[in-house]
Amino acid sequence: MALEVIILAAGQGTRMKSALPKVLHPVAGKPMVGHVIDTASGLLPTKTHVVIGHGSSLLQDFLSRNYLSTDEQPCRNLIIAEQTEQLGTGHAVDQAMPSVDNDSTVLVLYGDVPMIRQDTLEQMVAVAKHQKLALLTVEVADSTGYGRIVRNASGAVEAIVEHKDANAEQLAIKEINTGILALPASWLKDWLPKLSSDNAQGEYYLTDIIEMAAKLDLPITAIQPSCEEEVQGVNNRLQLAELERWHQRQQANHWMTLGVTLLDPNRVDFRGDVHIEQDVSVDVNVIFEGRVRIGTSVTIGANCILKDCEIADGTVIKPNSMIDGSRIDEDCEIGPYARLRPGTVLAADAKVGNFVETKKTTVGEGSKINHLSYVGDAIVGCGVNIGAGTITCNYDGVNKFQTDIGDGAFIGSNTSLVAPVKVGKGATTGAGSTITKEIPEGALGVARGRQTNLTSWKRPTK
Repeated sequence: MALEVIILAAGQGTRMKSALPKVLHPVAGKPMVGHVIDTASGLLPTKTHVVIGHGSSLLQDFLSRNYLSTDEQPCRNLIIAEQTEQLGTGHAVDQAMPSVDNDSTVLVLYGDVPMIRQDTLEQMVAVAKHQKLALLTVEVADSTGYGRIVRNASGAVEAIVEHKDANAEQLAIKEINTGILALPASWLKDWLPKLSSDNAQGEYYLTDIIEMAAKLDLPITAIQPSCEEEVQGVNNRLQLAELERWHQRQQANHWMTLGVTLLDPNRVDFRGDVHIEQDVSVDVNVIFEGRVRIGTSVTIGANCILKDCEIADGTVIKPNSMIDGSRIDEDCEIGPYARLRPGTVLAADAKVGNFVETKKTTVGEGSKINHLSYVGDAIVGCGVNIGAGTITCNYDGVNKFQTDIGDGAFIGSNTSLVAPVKVGKGATTGAGSTITKEIPEGALGVARGRQTNLTSWKRPTK
């Protein structure tokens, strides 16, 4: 039986106190609804329906940029449905049903419950495909505000009662509804039109279908998640921060069990697709963003940001460095206070030191840019030494131009290399030179004004 996923993402989230739709607020650098879509995609559904409402233009933009192809055809079979009136969860699900196949299994998820695990959902889908209703519940210490799971004398689920509609006995129940459920689509299509808004909220509750199923003696299976945080919804920024910290600690624990040293696991953030080999040491306040790959025995100093980069074995990254869109080969040394911008490639044993910025530059094996330099749009050969204060003048205000520095070249301090320009193998530039023409192999290029000393000069006085 085919699987279709419905993700509810239409709520306003007034307690977030934000113009941004609640489900677009990020956890670990990704909007909450993105986490849910990505987890659901692991189940290989034939269609994923996202029900949007409040802030629909912002949600449309996010979904288009990340989940729809440029010709506006669905990628991952994603379909957008819109709930123009906020009339409850049952009404929201009903907006997606016209596009749902009658013989499919439907899994209902929530765009503000980002940490739900794929294996939990797989259990639910496996149950629902056998013509059963799978309901995800969890027991909590404080059930205030949540729908209570009401069971009969034999322990079978017979209803879900919302907090505002519960009596004193029901309010004492600690098992609550997460809202996540899976069931045959045909059941949903039969029950949704029968929902009533005769309740304290004046809304059509999706949870009322549980009582409908119980009255028909249809099988209802309650499944529990691995932990409470897995099904934690986010209603305000306090909850968002709490879930962020919980998630980050889970990531930290995972990598420490695999042989990574985190000097303080509470002060490192993982915000993307990160892979770290063993015997890596990570100091405090390090952030990993995007797709990051770290080889063995890498050392990362405090306050570094690593984004969309690959770091090979044995490299040392000193404190306060930023590496973005770059590839670093074995045994390199970076920083402190270095900035490697997209397109930077360091070959083995290269060194980029303090207050050095590179962009779209290849630095050859064993080459050094030790301090206070900008090298952009350049190809630097092997064994090159670039002195302090060197810059490649690569931009004329309209176009970017390339600088080529041959193997073994020595670039004197405060050299300005005005691109396009080439420095030959083994060539040298005199300190303070402005190089505008090619320097042949082994030659010395000097381009600076002649010094004049005026011995009769008098210093101005007041």
